[in-house]
Parts: sequence; structure tokens; C-alpha cells
Amino acid sequence: MPEPPTARMRVVREAQRAVYDRDAVNRILDEAFLCHVGFVVDGQTYVIPTSYGRDGNVLYFHGSAASRMLRRLDQGVPVCVTITLLDGLVLARSVFNHSMNYRSVVILGTAELVRDPVEKLAALRTLSEHILPNRWRDARQPNETELKATSVLRLAINEFSAKVRLGPPVDDEEDYSFPTWAGVIPLVMTAAPAVPDERCQLELPGYLKNYSRGKRG
Repeated sequence: MPEPPTARMRVVREAQRAVYDRDAVNRILDEAFLCHVGFVVDGQTYVIPTSYGRDGNVLYFHGSAASRMLRRLDQGVPVCVTITLLDGLVLARSVFNHSMNYRSVVILGTAELVRDPVEKLAALRTLSEHILPNRWRDARQPNETELKATSVLRLAINEFSAKVRLGPPVDDEEDYSFPTWAGVIPLVMTAAPAVPDERCQLELPGYLKNYSRGKRG
């Protein structure tokens, strides 16, 4: 069910494209690979791309314990996390009305450092499984040195909204007779066949065969 957005999360521009349904937002989060984390330090804005994983209503992201972003976020710096999926190029009859089909999510909040070792390991598994299901149990688990060198942050998915554009171009009525092609070029993320490391002699595991990152849910 749609959840009432906070005032600062209400979509104003093209409000008809707004989505406030948590399940729809989760489907976008579960399909994408990368998020961009925005924050301000000493008046300077930074936006850092990073991988993430979702567990229920919590978003986890990680990085080096020495990372400026993660050290600052642990101090309670407010963050803006964005995720975008590009689904198509929308070619209208006029340049002004060209657009893109997309699905995007914005989450606001304050990230917290995960200190509990059990939750931290579970969060790292969530990150791994988000990128490649079944890989966690097949690969070596992180050791103590690697865990100490890695910071994981938790962001509650409480304040959010999504924006979605689907469908064909929308032209001004007088432009429909203009003699140029109009329509949509769909964009789909596809994976090429896996390429083994030169020192790997193992058979390709089943979860890597015909790997696909299509729409989920």
C-alpha cells in the first residue's frame, strides 16, 4: 500500500509519476546494483557511488574503514541515497519532448555504523547476495583482518519516494504531423558469458550460467 510521503519527499515536478508504494520501491532497489550516497562535509557536497543491499526496510552499504564518507556518516551526517534504472530512450518529434523511461528512488535519513559483529557479517552477506545470489556460500568468508578494514552502515528506509516514467513520447499536438521517427529505444542490462580467471580450472557454477539481471517481482 502507498505510504504518505513526508513534505520533503513529495514529488512536485511531474507528480503523476510519483510512487509511494513500499513494495514497488523495494522492487527497484532489488534490481539495481549501485546507489549514490550524497552528504555534506564542511559546506562541500559529495556524492559517492557504492554497492548496497536491502534487508527488509534497511539499506546496507559498505566501504573501507578509512573512507571519508563512512567516517563522516558515522558522525550522524544526514544522507540522500538515490538509485536509478534506465529503461529506454524516448524519442519525440520535437527535441524539447525527448525523454527517458526510468525508475528511480530517493531515500533520506541518517546512516548508522553497524557495530554488532553478527549484524555486520549478515549485512555483508546481504550485500554479496544482492549482487550475485548464492555467491556468499561458494566463496571464502571474510577474515578478521578484512572485517576490521571494512565498515558497514545501516540506513532505515523510512523516508522515501520513487519516480517512474513509462510509455511512448508525448508530443505537442501540432508536432504529430512532423516527418520524423518517434518512439522508444528500450534499454536492457544483459550479462555476457562468464570469463574464468586464467588460474581457475573449476567448472562454471550453476548460479553463474545464464546470469540475468532482469526485473524482479
